[in-house]
Amino acid sequence: MKIVFLAPFGLRPKGTVIARMVPLAAELQTLGHQVVIIAPPYTNLEDSGKTEVVRGVPVKNIVLGPRNKVLAAPVLAWRMFRAALAEKPDLIHLFKPKGYGGLAAMLHLSLTSLGLRMPTLFVDTDDWEGKGGMNALHPYSSGERLVFEFQENWLLPRGAGITVASRTLQTKVWGMAVPVQKVLYLPNCVDDIPPGDGPAVRERLGIPPDAQVVLLYTRFFEFSQDKLHFLFSEIRRHVPNVRFLVVGQGRNNEEELLLSVGREQGFGEAVVMGGWLQPADIPSYLAAGDVAIYPFSDTLINRSKCPAKLTELLRAGVPVVADRVGQLAEYIKPEVSGILCDPDDWGEMSGRVVELLQNPVKRSALGEAGRRYLLERFRWRDFALRLHDFYEGLGARG
Repeated sequence: MKIVFLAPFGLRPKGTVIARMVPLAAELQTLGHQVVIIAPPYTNLEDSGKTEVVRGVPVKNIVLGPRNKVLAAPVLAWRMFRAALAEKPDLIHLFKPKGYGGLAAMLHLSLTSLGLRMPTLFVDTDDWEGKGGMNALHPYSSGERLVFEFQENWLLPRGAGITVASRTLQTKVWGMAVPVQKVLYLPNCVDDIPPGDGPAVRERLGIPPDAQVVLLYTRFFEFSQDKLHFLFSEIRRHVPNVRFLVVGQGRNNEEELLLSVGREQGFGEAVVMGGWLQPADIPSYLAAGDVAIYPFSDTLINRSKCPAKLTELLRAGVPVVADRVGQLAEYIKPEVSGILCDPDDWGEMSGRVVELLQNPVKRSALGEAGRRYLLERFRWRDFALRLHDFYEGLGARG
């Protein structure tokens, strides 16, 4: 079967294409399908009009149009629509029911309703975009918020099949009167790769060999900054030689705030900033941690998400102490493959981290169990097979 994936943006720097679309496409190709990703690279302008192959999957970046968003929208949507049809696909799968790809999909469905013969259209959602969702997080204009909320509510009930990245999204889509058999739970998964070189990263960053390293892999917006500062302060108070390795980048200078508060509260010198990393470097930075924390506020945004960063931590064999929110409880079996905490009990998380830092045997066993549990239940090859069956079960045949 020839399949086109419509991407919401380019390969860099955001993670959806690399972390979700490419591995899924690669596994579908091992099942005999041919997959092409069509992307609007407004996040990486240098790729406009270029094609690159990632893990055997062609990623075709359309030529970008006007810089003005209003003028660009119909131009990019039309170019994505034309590029998708030019592949002569049996099936088109839209990833994220919003933006330029969403407009292309809306045109596709509108022409289908007029009687034109078009490829079957499936829709994937890995975030809740509308009211109470990502619309509230991004600095969108009021017009953009209205458009994105409309797109989500219009597209999801109209796809031939809907893939959802979390149980919360599954429930939300069912609430749109979409039949159960037309919805497939398709969480973010992993491939089995060997752990990185953690000792080399520690040496490069100047972390003493005898220091305990608490890892935070984050974009910062998923939790209260006050909670993070509390956690670092409390952990440092109980484990004086600890180092906090922060991998990732915030949106609003959260790193500077963390360092500033750290200087005031006495943990500043223990913070080591890894910053935003190239994907190839991430495994080694994760392997440098003794324990990872994953704070996650109990919000609709977080309950709807399917955090790929958590899967990377678990795959790295790092024991994880996380909040019991949404999809996190799908990936972690409490006290067996990780530790889940009450998101409102900040002291519980800090206490469990200290407990693991002081018990190397337990944290080693927990890290190994977390990796094993993840690989047994969340492999891309297994869910690609489920997606293959889902496509065929809903009448999409090459």
